[in-house]
Amino acid sequence: MSEKTKEMMMSDQAIGAFMMTLQKSLLMAERGQPCDITTILRGFRFRLSDSGLMVMNPPLIKFDNDGEEEEEE
Repeated sequence: MSEKTKEMMMSDQAIGAFMMTLQKSLLMAERGQPCDITTILRGFRFRLSDSGLMVMNPPLIKFDNDGEEEEEE
């Protein structure tokens, strides 16, 4: 199989990064804030590891002590 047709799988970490992106967009939509999930996904940087594709810059979701989402810095 050539390098051009080599199949790759997402690692558990990459799947988690996609799920966090979805969760973030749902939380923002719930608050009436615009969130274009495709912009976040396009910004992902990947690296191939032994466990599959890894997202090098997964999204961050921060919560304050009351469980409310905080704005990213």
